[in-house]
Amino acid sequence: MFGLFKKDPIKKLEKNYLALMEKAMEIQRSGDLKHYARLIEESEMIQMKIQELKNGK
Repeated sequence: MFGLFKKDPIKKLEKNYLALMEKAMEIQRSGDLKHYARLIEESEMIQMKIQELKNGK
């Protein structure tokens, strides 16, 4: 019953992942490839965390 209002950490991570990917796309279009690479690396780490949580359930 009390778990009803508990937020899902996977949804939060997926939201962060999508926001990073969108920001990375904008950075890539501006031509700053080093910053783009850092954002992609960060988004890949989030994607790995999402997979770990999904596999753990």
